[in-house]
Amino acid sequence: MNHQLLPQRPEMLREPAPDARRATAIGGYLTWLERTRDLAFTGYHDLHRWSVADLEGFWSSIWDYFDVRARTPYDRVLGRRDMPGAEWFPGATLNYAEHVLRPAGAAPSGMAVLARSQTRGPLELSWGDLADQVARARAGLRALGVGRGDRVVAYLPNIPETLVAFLATASLGAIWSSCAPEFRARGVIDRFSQIEPTVLLAIAGYRYGEKDIDRRDEVAAIRTGLPTLRHTVHVPYGPGDLADTVAWVDLLTGPAEPGFDAVPFAHPLCVLFSSGTTGKPKAIIHGHGGILLEHLKNHSLSWDLGPGDRMLWFTTTAWMMWNSLVSGLLVGASIVMVDGNPLHPGLDWQWRLAEETGATLMGASPGFLMACRKEGLIPAKDHDLSRLRQIGAAGSPLPAEGFRWVQEQFGPGVLLNVGSGGTDVCTGILQGNPLRPVWAGEISGPCLGVAATAYDERGNEVTDVLGELVITQPMPSMPIGFWGDTDGSRYRDAYFDTYPGVWRHGDWVRFTAATGSCTVAGRSDATLNRGGVRLGTGEFYRIVEELPEIDDSLVVHLDDTAGGPGRLLLFVALHDGVELDDALRRRITTALRDALSPRHVPDGITAMPVIPRNRTGKKLELPVKKILLGAAPSEVVSPDTLAEPTSLAAFAALASQRSAH
Repeated sequence: MNHQLLPQRPEMLREPAPDARRATAIGGYLTWLERTRDLAFTGYHDLHRWSVADLEGFWSSIWDYFDVRARTPYDRVLGRRDMPGAEWFPGATLNYAEHVLRPAGAAPSGMAVLARSQTRGPLELSWGDLADQVARARAGLRALGVGRGDRVVAYLPNIPETLVAFLATASLGAIWSSCAPEFRARGVIDRFSQIEPTVLLAIAGYRYGEKDIDRRDEVAAIRTGLPTLRHTVHVPYGPGDLADTVAWVDLLTGPAEPGFDAVPFAHPLCVLFSSGTTGKPKAIIHGHGGILLEHLKNHSLSWDLGPGDRMLWFTTTAWMMWNSLVSGLLVGASIVMVDGNPLHPGLDWQWRLAEETGATLMGASPGFLMACRKEGLIPAKDHDLSRLRQIGAAGSPLPAEGFRWVQEQFGPGVLLNVGSGGTDVCTGILQGNPLRPVWAGEISGPCLGVAATAYDERGNEVTDVLGELVITQPMPSMPIGFWGDTDGSRYRDAYFDTYPGVWRHGDWVRFTAATGSCTVAGRSDATLNRGGVRLGTGEFYRIVEELPEIDDSLVVHLDDTAGGPGRLLLFVALHDGVELDDALRRRITTALRDALSPRHVPDGITAMPVIPRNRTGKKLELPVKKILLGAAPSEVVSPDTLAEPTSLAAFAALASQRSAH
């Protein structure tokens, strides 16, 4: 296979702060390792190398450093290390929710949750309030018959009641799953029916921007489609009521003592669902211990969160980032729960929230950051963001121009931490931390404890060229399995079908040998192949979307079954008032040829009203490719996964026209 030319050394935008080892959580961890383990590391590269070479030493240090409390101790760190099937901390029993609420004992009056919503006024919960409500909800769920292993599901937005119900469920050893209320009934049933829940929590409606959304018909359809339900709990939020339900206030009636059932390390905590863009959503099971350890490590050592910090990251309850937001509480930080239209009443709303809530870590989608740049926003000047120390970005690649914009806006005092991970491991695989430089257009490198690298098609490790993102050693937060996959075949096929014993994540990545940093070029199943040269879709978007006439874009390659070169097709969403004429087509092709190569020049450029993305912001190249090859949209993607439900209609119409000719 031919590869692209070697990339130039990326531009360094930010060096680690001079006092990073002294003033950050990861620096404190290094000091602790030196004092208690007699382990000294010169920098992050040495630390990471140890973290994946000595898995037992590293993960036991995370256990001890964060004072994980088990009712029964573990026999050893790794009972089995083969993938799939690695066994972590056998013998240990613990509870994730107990660790989340542990700060309540030390500072019950401290702030745990700040909630901001377009449906109702601001709400705040102290640590004591949160612990009390969780104890009451635990007693209420138990009165409804919920016990260890039962499934509790939620059709709820990102509000404190959802957090309370989740922690109460986890405290009982029951299993949680949630869908955001913007999902229609069919998509919710496709997910929840797989796990046969006994209790559903739901709202009757909500407000999105200035629009009231009624969800009573959807809830009725969901209840009908889930025959295993024994109870439905109505969480009051917005107008309307739900008939024949348990009221939230009744679920929490009466005082209750806190309690946490100790469960094995690998006992299921929650079921997260894949996006469903390539078939029925996979029901991915995550365990108490794996999520606990991984999020303690990530939130402290990568995101530099701790007591006194405040985490703001816009997310819905259907995305793994909701679980990550909740876990901010594990390290004693308070969290900001936000529900509504993230762009209402304007593009700067999230920056205003960061100012209002005093966020020290703000998560932002790359699309949001690039939109702010394009609109000329100057958030650091227009808002008091003096508490902000870190901006996280995830969900899709961020172009180098986005890195430079953040640096220009906030200067060296704010770390831009771009990451890439997934629902599959419920964390980051690649990202930065305060000890790593920031390189324009590049993720700083693999996370601690994550043996990530790139393989070519023969299973050889490669650098400076695109390859498959793989993980060569087990992680505690890798899934326990898929729900209903009794023999593990679906799980093996999903991650271990290409390289036996090695996790293939499904992303196309290039590691830069000179810096150890990397770029994710899109999903590997959507990677473009022209004449034996593989092209990452992210490279196209970086160039095309810099043009002021282009708001968004998507590129696919249609293979020629007869063995020809196929067709490279570019679709663009144009800025208001812009037409796709011959002059603009020439500008696009010239920009791609000059910045990349003649191979990147598309065979056709078509204007589309909107570029299809899923709800986490990822562009849907593979579904579009399948539609253009003749598949019906309903066969390749669930409408509920689409950020804009009608975004595939124009592609289906184009495919119909092509087939007619």
